[in-house]
Amino acid sequence: MNKTLQISFSLRNAYRVNGILYSLKQIPLVKRALPETLYRVRGLKVFARVLSVLWEIISIFLGKFLYLLTMVVGIGMLYETAPADGVYLHILLCLTTIGAFMNTSLFNPSRDKYYAIILMRMDAREYTLLNYTHSILKVIIGFIPFTIWFGLSIGIPLWLCLLIPFSVAGAKMVVAAFSLWDYEKRGLVYNENKLRKHFWLFAGLLLAAAYGLPAAGVILPVMVTGGLMVALIPAGAVGLWKIVTFREYREINQQLLAQMVNQMDSVAQVTQKQSQKSISADAGIISQRKGFEYLNELFIKRHRKILWSSSKRIAAICLFFFIGILLVFYFDPEIKKKTNELLMTFLPYFVFIMYAINRGSGFTRALFMNCDHSLLTYSFFKRPEMVLALFRIRLREIMKINLLPALVIGTGLPVLLFASGGTENPLHYAVLFISILSMSMFFSVHYLTIYYLLQPYNAGTEMKSGTYQMVMSATYFVCFFLMQVRMPTLVFGIMCIAFCILYSIAACILIYRFAPKTFRLRT
Repeated sequence: MNKTLQISFSLRNAYRVNGILYSLKQIPLVKRALPETLYRVRGLKVFARVLSVLWEIISIFLGKFLYLLTMVVGIGMLYETAPADGVYLHILLCLTTIGAFMNTSLFNPSRDKYYAIILMRMDAREYTLLNYTHSILKVIIGFIPFTIWFGLSIGIPLWLCLLIPFSVAGAKMVVAAFSLWDYEKRGLVYNENKLRKHFWLFAGLLLAAAYGLPAAGVILPVMVTGGLMVALIPAGAVGLWKIVTFREYREINQQLLAQMVNQMDSVAQVTQKQSQKSISADAGIISQRKGFEYLNELFIKRHRKILWSSSKRIAAICLFFFIGILLVFYFDPEIKKKTNELLMTFLPYFVFIMYAINRGSGFTRALFMNCDHSLLTYSFFKRPEMVLALFRIRLREIMKINLLPALVIGTGLPVLLFASGGTENPLHYAVLFISILSMSMFFSVHYLTIYYLLQPYNAGTEMKSGTYQMVMSATYFVCFFLMQVRMPTLVFGIMCIAFCILYSIAACILIYRFAPKTFRLRT
């Protein structure tokens, strides 16, 4: 058992350390200072191990904190008329049930499992149970400080705050035990990375119950949700007995990891096949334009399904949402005052919304998978004048795609402001409209600029840029934390418009200077 634990830890640590070293090698300003024999430098490996341990500690707590802060407490604050403790437990119970199916910690095929069980022929049962115990302990330890902190702040008893992490772990054990029992009865292996349709339907219903019922004024009583959370602990103990006594872990892991072998052998083929499904095969798609305009128009028409169709769908959803709010105003005029107050201070919240609906990441991914990964092998395509000409064309197209939902939102907000009572300063209407369009323009420029400056893919369509991932993560966190900002719409709107204009100018200058050198295939 101790030997298995040591090998398991060493394997995971080596995999993570090598990943950190590779990511350091991808950072432009850092890679020049690093030696070619990077993986043999003892000092750097020690440094990477320290980062690995720190990340392991941070990952135990950070994810749980953000989960409770955003998905439970943050959204729960929107239901101001409902009791905070009831909403907290109601949402937490529904999401815990979803998480028990989506993230069992037992049926997740991963590379470290493949290396240990298939290549190194380690004892599958020992390895699986040790890693499962490690995952469950991370869940319990990571949740305890934050369930106490958030729970006590809204009036949840301390004893229940202490038991909630064990309830979350118990729910996972119940689902894992049931899946093992189902394997013994029917021979079906549960794969949490490939859930069946009925699981997604079940998750969707629970998600609707978590957030939809409180919005309608319906929440489960605290006694019921608290009792169910506590009941998950003995149920989990029964499930744990099944997990510990189960003997066929090698057979299960062999079936789970069989698909991974094929994926590891042909990553490029799998990725390209998935990407090709989004391309229209209509032979009637033509263009009368010339040069790069011809290439761009054919690309847009053939990828209409993932570009314009999704943009139209988002715009339609936003339109129905605004119409729904106007109908609510008609039937319940009392809500107008609160809506008006929100519109005067909640403009920063829409930065995250515009980030979420922007099609920039999908656009750049499609560009590489179905266009640039082939064209970048030709020298003429990397000539400065070619790179800059195509960048301008593509920027125009992605801005047009993102403009449709932005126009709906940008028009809808001033209309809601007017319908909810209006404002004495007419400038608010213009700022709301222009700031939403500016946010859309910013994300269009941002995604395409980062793609050209940090082109993250190699010839096998694998993402190989740690810097690109860091920038994308930073973008998410900045947008997320802006949701917490409360600032007058006029002030934030003007600041937002000015920033977007300055950023767009700076991005175009950077593209002009550096893109001809950075827009290339990674090795």
